[in-house]
Amino acid sequence: MRPEGEHIMAEPTDTPGWTARKLLRAARAGTLASSAAGQPFASLVTPACTPDLSVLLLLSDLSEHTRHLRAEPRCAVLVTGAPEGPNPQTAPRVTVTGLAEPVDDAALKARWLAVHPYAALYADFADFHLWRIAPLGALLVGGFARANRLRRADLAPDPDAVAAIAAAEGAILGHCNADHADAMAAIGTAAAGQPGAWRMVAADADGCDLALPDRTVRVAWAAPVSSPAAVRAELIRLARTARADPAAG
Repeated sequence: MRPEGEHIMAEPTDTPGWTARKLLRAARAGTLASSAAGQPFASLVTPACTPDLSVLLLLSDLSEHTRHLRAEPRCAVLVTGAPEGPNPQTAPRVTVTGLAEPVDDAALKARWLAVHPYAALYADFADFHLWRIAPLGALLVGGFARANRLRRADLAPDPDAVAAIAAAEGAILGHCNADHADAMAAIGTAAAGQPGAWRMVAADADGCDLALPDRTVRVAWAAPVSSPAAVRAELIRLARTARADPAAG
């Protein structure tokens, strides 16, 4: 029986939009495509996502790509998942296009650092600033010869769900880490294959991020959710599954 409040949203779990969001939210590294005077340029970046799926990047003012974005904000970010076998073309990947802008927002910077904790060593250097890319569209390649073009509406999570869970995120994290540390450890161990005192550092309509001091792992819900009660139900399911798995500890 579902808890009081809406649980799983009506969105099917195999839609290209849901698949693309899972890939994007799980990515810890990607490729940024920018341009200068018509000359394309690609560079390694470390993305994180806001609840509404905007892409966050912490960039140095001294880098080539930052100079490009200041002159031409149109850009793209490519992230990839794991290939199904030895052929790299079987890897799922998504390319998001959008407009980049610098943002001075302590909460967004904290969210980026939550999934890239190692960057605390340099994140406050004077030449580093946070940038946000609001997706305008995407191309999802689910594997070899499986491509889907996505409009912004196809890709974006439900805005009401985003708002509802964002409003409760602080309470969710505090409750889970203070009162259910054993469940967080079990879920993180099962997801990452690494035992430890995993803590939840972010939650949204599509899943949550768990962290150790030197590593983070993304855990997707079974399907997009739309309420804090639904988050609770998903965490109960994940904890039960993890505890039933001998490999989870």
